[in-house]
Amino acid sequence: MPYATTADGTRIFYKDWGAGRPVVLSHGWPLSSDSWESQQLYLAEHGYRAVAHDRRGHGRSTQTWGGNDMDTYADDLAAVLGALDLRDVTLVGFSTGGGEVVRYVGRHGTARVAQVVLVSAVPPLMLRTDDNPRGLPVEAFDTLRAGSLADRSQLYRDLADGPFFGLNRPGACVSEGVRDAFWRQGLQAGHRNAYESIAAFSATDFRPDLAAIDVPTLVVHGDDDQVVPLELGGQASAALIRDAILTVYRGAPHGLTETHKQQLNDDLLTFLQSAR
Repeated sequence: MPYATTADGTRIFYKDWGAGRPVVLSHGWPLSSDSWESQQLYLAEHGYRAVAHDRRGHGRSTQTWGGNDMDTYADDLAAVLGALDLRDVTLVGFSTGGGEVVRYVGRHGTARVAQVVLVSAVPPLMLRTDDNPRGLPVEAFDTLRAGSLADRSQLYRDLADGPFFGLNRPGACVSEGVRDAFWRQGLQAGHRNAYESIAAFSATDFRPDLAAIDVPTLVVHGDDDQVVPLELGGQASAALIRDAILTVYRGAPHGLTETHKQQLNDDLLTFLQSAR
């Protein structure tokens, strides 16, 4: 299987589909590159080289003991781009992957980057702090941590059957197969890796990274996102990125890569085709 090796010897698994200008997709917590398959196949079939990797500790990548933080995730992304010598890249990040993408820009700049797309992304800062009073209380993330330690298999099942895909809303319908895939990918992640990633996605302040983005950026967010609320995520991020395009999906939950996959696929393709 294809791997990129990082400076500390971690092996990062990736899928490399199609040919053309590269699009690199960073997945959410506690998932893997498998969560991008619809978008990856669609983009590869429409003339793009679609690359999706498993974050360290997730999927088929090395389950390291350390490095479960945004700085390391961003450096691992840089290792993938470097190993494949990808340039003129569109970086696409979903949820935690959105944090990985903007931290990459903050640490490594945009020399290799042509565009950025943030989908249901965790930036600017999820945690409530003195200078982020609209954030979520730490108890919300402590509940996730407690659930992870007590019975993470059930935690992932509850997320998939409830707020992640909006199945706690009247009329919502997401197949058992999609929900099982979420659960399977979650359990494929290392226990410690997934546990520590909760702090990485919730308590990392991405505001300086967002201000550093100097390439065209599309921000996509659902207005019924119960995991990263629109006003805390997409709206706030778009306000910090120069000339960002904010696209709000009416009624969409956090997991819109599945529930609104054709709409997202079409919007991604349109944005990609706008690049000069």
